[in-house]
Amino acid sequence: MTPWPRAGSRQPWQSVHALLLLPITLIVVITVVDVQAPTNIHLGPALVIAPAITPSFAGPRTTAAVGALALAAQTLIGFTHGGIGTPNHIVQIITLAVLTGTLVLYSALRERRQAQLAQVRTVAEAAQHVLMWPLPEQIGPLRIASLYLAAEDEAQIGGDLYAATRCDGAVRVLIGDVRGKGLPAIGEAALLLGAFRESAHRHIPLEELATLLEQSVTRYAADLDPPEEAGERFATALLVEIPDRDPVTRMTSCGHPPPLLLSPGHAVTVPSLHPSPPLGVHGNCEHTLDVFSFEPGDTLLLYTDGVVEARDARGRFYPLTERAALWTDDAPEALMHHVRRDLLTHAGGRLDDDAALIALHRTAVDRRRHHGRVTGANSLRQP
Repeated sequence: MTPWPRAGSRQPWQSVHALLLLPITLIVVITVVDVQAPTNIHLGPALVIAPAITPSFAGPRTTAAVGALALAAQTLIGFTHGGIGTPNHIVQIITLAVLTGTLVLYSALRERRQAQLAQVRTVAEAAQHVLMWPLPEQIGPLRIASLYLAAEDEAQIGGDLYAATRCDGAVRVLIGDVRGKGLPAIGEAALLLGAFRESAHRHIPLEELATLLEQSVTRYAADLDPPEEAGERFATALLVEIPDRDPVTRMTSCGHPPPLLLSPGHAVTVPSLHPSPPLGVHGNCEHTLDVFSFEPGDTLLLYTDGVVEARDARGRFYPLTERAALWTDDAPEALMHHVRRDLLTHAGGRLDDDAALIALHRTAVDRRRHHGRVTGANSLRQP
């Protein structure tokens, strides 16, 4: 059943009708004042204001109707001031008619453009859901929230990617960043996601999984890259595995920024990873597995470099570590909300690169809590 509109809510057609009162009122007021004014005062040219403001909230038909009403008002004014055959009134009527026709054409083109953009948004949203499946809110012992901000205008997808899956009593997560942004990077992002989803379910260590992803990217580049772009296609990636029972997290980084470990009490820890080169740079490099503590109540914040490289008007990078320390006690959804608002404010409302974040919050497990903390890391604590 379709829910009834909430009390006080306004439908789009109601808003248009309310705004339509403004040009109609202007026409009526200008006409009445001009008819009552002395013959040496001419307010008729001001009637152009009515059709000029109509396209800002209405379509071509409404604009044409308002223009026709303005022409009728101009004709009425002409009759009351010596007839419409005078040169002054003829010029005013012709000018108003030409302007109205121009505004109707502009409104029709704008309406067509808006329809095209709406279709692009719909296709982009569908492509995003096909390419990057929405992450579940709960998977194993983890509560998950994610955020994706595309740099391309009117786009919802780009070169950043993430995915999560279950594997033999653990959760495996991938976050990556393909070189470039927008549509040119989507093909490689789709390849990397497909390779991860195909291989992540195998009972293999993260280092071997990273090797399989490396082989996929290298094979894709060899098959599709033109000779002049050899070696230009690569991607950073961070593979994370979180067992259900053990309060640890295992990571393998391929040139990707390290995540942040948020602990209650405004504590932020930056794990010291041993990253290998990005996928596609060296075909036979070795990958390292790093293991860190990940206790119930902690949140692991994964992100792409589009977040930390966002600049403000003075050229300063976004201080994710310092800002995240303010929200360590928040739920993943609230954390994403704070970061999104703060990041866009810092960047002036627009990013120069795609940005993706994932918050993984470990809920309590049925075992005694370990008191060990992350080793080999740099810790930052906010008061």
